[in-house]
Amino acid sequence: MQKTELNIEGSKGKPILVDISYNNDGNLKPIILFCHGFKGFKDWGHFNLIAKEFAENNFVFVKFSFSHNGTTAEHPIDFVDLDTFGKNNFSLELEDTERILDFIVKNAPSFEGNPNHITLIGHSRGGGISILKAANDCRIHKLVTWASIKDINDFFKNSAIDIWKSIGIEYTYNARTKQNMPLFYQLYEDYSKNKEQLNILKAAKAISIPWLIIHGTSDSSVKVECANKLHQCNQKSKLILIQDADHTFGGKHPWDSKELPDFTKILTKETIQFINTNN
Repeated sequence: MQKTELNIEGSKGKPILVDISYNNDGNLKPIILFCHGFKGFKDWGHFNLIAKEFAENNFVFVKFSFSHNGTTAEHPIDFVDLDTFGKNNFSLELEDTERILDFIVKNAPSFEGNPNHITLIGHSRGGGISILKAANDCRIHKLVTWASIKDINDFFKNSAIDIWKSIGIEYTYNARTKQNMPLFYQLYEDYSKNKEQLNILKAAKAISIPWLIIHGTSDSSVKVECANKLHQCNQKSKLILIQDADHTFGGKHPWDSKELPDFTKILTKETIQFINTNN
């Protein structure tokens, strides 16, 4: 398996860390672009094993870290740049996704990718970003969401907006790293200013390409009702619920095993079958 790592310029000049996994056999392959979720990064947990699984099944798997996710090129798996994390917002993540798609389409032959067959996969908050992008970008041919959010406004349900506005900052606790991670008020301002463009349920109704929704029934971070709501918005979508699976389908960070968790094996199998189906 070939794995290429590189950086491209992202939102506000911040780098997007990218890696591309594929079997180097001289043949063009369908491309998968993967978007991670909140407090995530491209090398989180079992994501590298997921990339390997797709590469071994004859895909080009591209994953990246959003430019404002708080990691850096020098520290790609640690949240060392909390100021940048606090300056992230949904519009910047959409811009990053646009930039990485531009890069993929332009450079696909160099990594044996077929730019006419691109599937966008998003996990959790990355699922919401993927829905918004797929509704408006004809370069995306299929969409797969894993444990996706349904409404960006849900992100603010525990926020005291007036206090946040007056102070300018609130914090989200990362139980894994024990960090209080800042969220500057601009995050809510960006959402308020761009509510129509950031309306996931509206975008879900507009999706016209094949769409697979996968969710675990024991997801405590994003409830399974979110998957049901997305499916209701788009009856042409395909919904698969994995019984007893959690938000990360059995994965955690760090992931020390050389095997995928059982729930993720189901996740990848269903996703591969869906992408390979001519629909």
